[in-house]
Amino acid sequence: MALSTCLTSPLRPALAALHRAASGQSRRLSTPPGPGHTLDLGGIFPPLATPFSPMQEVDYVQLEANLRRYVSIPFRGLVVLGSNGEYPYLAPHEQLDMVRCVRQALPRDRLLLAGSGCESTQATIKLTVSMAEAGADVALVVTPCYYRGAMTSAAFVQHYTEVADASPIPVVLYSVPANTGLDLPLEAVLTLAQHPNIVGIKDSGGDISRMGLMVHKTQQEDFQVLAGSASFLMASYALGASGGVCALANVLGDPMCQLDRLCREGSWQEARSLQHRLIEPNMAVTRRFGIPGLKKAMEWFGYYGGPCRPPLAPLSPAQVEELRSTFSTNGWL
Repeated sequence: MALSTCLTSPLRPALAALHRAASGQSRRLSTPPGPGHTLDLGGIFPPLATPFSPMQEVDYVQLEANLRRYVSIPFRGLVVLGSNGEYPYLAPHEQLDMVRCVRQALPRDRLLLAGSGCESTQATIKLTVSMAEAGADVALVVTPCYYRGAMTSAAFVQHYTEVADASPIPVVLYSVPANTGLDLPLEAVLTLAQHPNIVGIKDSGGDISRMGLMVHKTQQEDFQVLAGSASFLMASYALGASGGVCALANVLGDPMCQLDRLCREGSWQEARSLQHRLIEPNMAVTRRFGIPGLKKAMEWFGYYGGPCRPPLAPLSPAQVEELRSTFSTNGWL
């Protein structure tokens, strides 16, 4: 399917209406994340799953159908080409086409974050510039990891500084040790937070003490912390995180935004009850069953999940039943 046809004409009036409605709404933190933020990252960002056809091509028609629903949910924005988007399995032209297609569908007041991290600094800069040209508002830059033994704090600081210096859009650091095998060291984060074009970090490690220290130590910087998982979203908010990039938002977008709202309002008892019901489903579509589990769960809630690209394999019937039971026992199915 050609990219030019990825958005059908009936979608445009609905998007325009949503844009007008959203532009009059304020989404402020009940406790602001810090002084002088030039870009508000407060809210929920689903890291979009990439829809593939049975022939393993990116299916822009199904992407459009998912986007039609996502823009009706009060997300702060969307993430394209994150870990849940099977980013390493996409060709460069597919990566850029995904960004262009999502940008067309997304109201201008919603942010589009695009993954642009590569193993080399040179390649990361080149892709980041291309993502900006394709319509991304923010570059989400994962840590290089292939030569992890050489990835010292000094190496990370040099890498991200050069990327941020060259990037035409703001940069968000991305630490995902489950995939890369390493954490972006805290001392490197604190140094990089001082860079005027580095505006935050998505931390998927789950170390709440570390996230709290990041918030505490960067209060005077134009820097925000985003939780990288729905399992510890409430705890992150309690320590001052601004928002969350959460895989589960692809499936349970409205409940995720409700949790965001309850935390901002200080309705902690209600937030805790909701958070408890989200932990097991989130673990099931991330750590336990991964992207195949996420895509299967999306189908139960009216989205297109579809196949993954090999070597990611579909779930077995027993795994599907276990996944369904996890959602059912927590009251979602």
